[in-house]
Amino acid sequence: MADILFVVPGSLDQLTGSYVYDRRLVAELGRLGFSLRTESLPARFPFPEPADLAAADRLFAGLPAGTTVIVDNLAFGAMPEIVARHAGRLHLIALVHHPLAYEAGLPPGEVRRLMASERAALFHARRVIVTSATTREVLVREFAVPIHRITVAEPGIDPAEPAPGSAWNPPRLLSVASLTPRKDHLTLIRALAHIADLPWRLDIVGSATRDPVTARAVREAVIAFGFGHRVVFVGECQGEELEAAWRPADLFVSASRYEGYGMALMEAVARGLPVVATRGGAVAEVLPPDAAILVEPGNPAALAAALRRVLSDAALQARLRAGALAARARLSGWPETARTVARLLELELAL
Repeated sequence: MADILFVVPGSLDQLTGSYVYDRRLVAELGRLGFSLRTESLPARFPFPEPADLAAADRLFAGLPAGTTVIVDNLAFGAMPEIVARHAGRLHLIALVHHPLAYEAGLPPGEVRRLMASERAALFHARRVIVTSATTREVLVREFAVPIHRITVAEPGIDPAEPAPGSAWNPPRLLSVASLTPRKDHLTLIRALAHIADLPWRLDIVGSATRDPVTARAVREAVIAFGFGHRVVFVGECQGEELEAAWRPADLFVSASRYEGYGMALMEAVARGLPVVATRGGAVAEVLPPDAAILVEPGNPAALAAALRRVLSDAALQARLRAGALAARARLSGWPETARTVARLLELELAL
């Protein structure tokens, strides 16, 4: 089978949801017999310097004509001129986790620039892989990508044992997300300030180094509200250390402004955890309605009301947990994700 190149910015070993997706997809496609190799572009994408763009141009220029190249949209959407230059000789496939301009905290001018950049780049993609039907609809509506060129390949979810929890004594809340503007931990902390009269503890699992300014603001909010003894910053972790964070959790919480899928949310469902979250992006599509309570993003009062409702109602806790436990049996794994992408690749390689 012909070689396929998989291109990402920086290291493939990063622990964000998009890199986990990329890494697992590469591994599963290899198990299906595809000959994949990976290449890393400079980590500054999607905000490349001229030298970074030159490196991407050299990489593509050195590939034989007809090579199939899957490019993570952190890079693909940020280099439309390079994509246009090589689209005629390479089979370029964009993997879009969520549009670049949908990252929260960007200045309006940067949002407009990224929208135009990614729209221009996607015009030259032979095919586009997305992780949710919501993202497919966004690309059709906002980026003029023909729907027949888009394949939805939802992330797989590994089987997991139900989290035993703490018996809600006190309730253990868990957030798994890097401290970045889009994940909006500030709204979560402000929501918790509305329910400071209730017993609870929050563990935050996620990198504090991807956006040090945001991480510092979240820590300062925790101190300002007097939550230093109630909010624990676990940091970025994986493997057994991450499992140790899941086990005592009673309730998963997310204040994310936008999710192209929301892998951590479904990891929570896989462990039978009730969820209180914001509905930005694909969240309402992805989460089983009987396992979660959703509110609008950016509204601390609404999030606080949902949290108070769950924390104060044992019957509701039990219903949401039952909904999550029932949904576990319907979750598909990474082999199914890979088979979906494999069907796309087989069509592409036959051309």
